[in-house]
Amino acid sequence: MPVSEVVHFIFSPGGGHMLRITTLVENSSGEHHALVKEHGISFYIERDGKKILFDTGQSDAFIRNAAQMGISLSDIQVVVLSHGHYDHSGGFRNLSNICSSFHLYMGQGFFDEKYALRNQAYDFLGNNFDESFLKEQQISYSFVRKEVEEVLPGVFILSGFPRVHEDEKVNPRFFIRRGGRFQHDHFDDEILLSIDSPSGMVVLLGCSHPGMKNMLDAVKHRLARPIHAVLGGTHLVEAKGEGLERSLRYLDNPEIGIIGVSHCTGEEAMSRLKEENLCYFHNTTGSSLFFDE
Repeated sequence: MPVSEVVHFIFSPGGGHMLRITTLVENSSGEHHALVKEHGISFYIERDGKKILFDTGQSDAFIRNAAQMGISLSDIQVVVLSHGHYDHSGGFRNLSNICSSFHLYMGQGFFDEKYALRNQAYDFLGNNFDESFLKEQQISYSFVRKEVEEVLPGVFILSGFPRVHEDEKVNPRFFIRRGGRFQHDHFDDEILLSIDSPSGMVVLLGCSHPGMKNMLDAVKHRLARPIHAVLGGTHLVEAKGEGLERSLRYLDNPEIGIIGVSHCTGEEAMSRLKEENLCYFHNTTGSSLFFDE
């Protein structure tokens, strides 16, 4: 059965432990109309009895949605924030009100002031908390300094992605402000989460500002495992012409069995994937994937 026909539950072969990934919030609604959608992304992951949160959307919507789905976030053990944009970290303050026993992982440069240039104005796109907030709340945290960091058995954070695909350029409208001066944001703070499964790595992306292909190449080369599933944002919303074609061809890979990209992927790219790639499904707020291990 094509994956495009199986939106809420997808099983991989095998038995034993279960890996579950639930999209707590995303730009679009699924079939559960009581759930709140918003421009942002947040994933809840259960693996071997451990609970992980990847990104927090822009508000407390992910917490309200978790409650609607019977998911408790009060005993999360690991939180990973993909990069310092409000639609991925804006809900973190709300999480700290209900849970603080987790360890938080961020990329280096996460707390840089982030902006987007619009005509002559700079729009702030960064975090609503800083490092002093973490210390005040006594939240355990660290910055990822290795190219690969195993945070739980079979659960890896990757950082520092080589920029090898020339068509994957960061939009020059993104800036950071350091020492009172603006400079182009190369998103060196962005990290991803990769989880081992019998069929290959399950990769969670925030926005893929360093380039989707650059990031997925790093997973394959560093972990020496095929990629079985790709979920999250790819920032193909800005890809045009041959650049978009190359990205679509990259995802048209027989090793990749599940493609649940959305958020900043863009309508054109998602429409093309729906038409041309049987492994694609539109991952929405409330969608869950279950992988038997």
